[in-house]
Amino acid sequence: MSQPIDYRSSPSTAVGDSPGLLRRLACIVYEALLIIAVVFIATFLFSGLSHYQGTGPLRLAFQVYLIIIMGGYFTWFWSRGRRTLAMKTWQLRIIEKNGTPLTPKKAFLRYCLAWLCVTGIGLLWAVIDREGLFLHDRLAGTRLIITKD
Repeated sequence: MSQPIDYRSSPSTAVGDSPGLLRRLACIVYEALLIIAVVFIATFLFSGLSHYQGTGPLRLAFQVYLIIIMGGYFTWFWSRGRRTLAMKTWQLRIIEKNGTPLTPKKAFLRYCLAWLCVTGIGLLWAVIDREGLFLHDRLAGTRLIITKD
């Protein structure tokens, strides 16, 4: 098991401050552009290998496949201190409440709960949350912090 990394006391961070809502939304928009590219490549592979044309009996399998691909992408990048390109660009890092990097299990839980934001409920929650956390971060026990690295 890895030792906890205290990102809050690292000289390369802004004392682990929570990012503002606009910064997080900008990161989400950038992340959406990146995930579109991942989904495009995954769709190309699925269609090429299965001759899927967008309808028919493979539709459910295709949708589940895309959810798994996106889940793998986010679980990989959010766990063990890794970050997506959007998070690096906006200088954000996801940590557990105790300051440690996310485990793959915690990252996957956060991914599953992040689907709440698709409905808008998770985003609205950030406006009323006392720490400004999105609903999926509150439920998963995670938070975003600003970094300088």
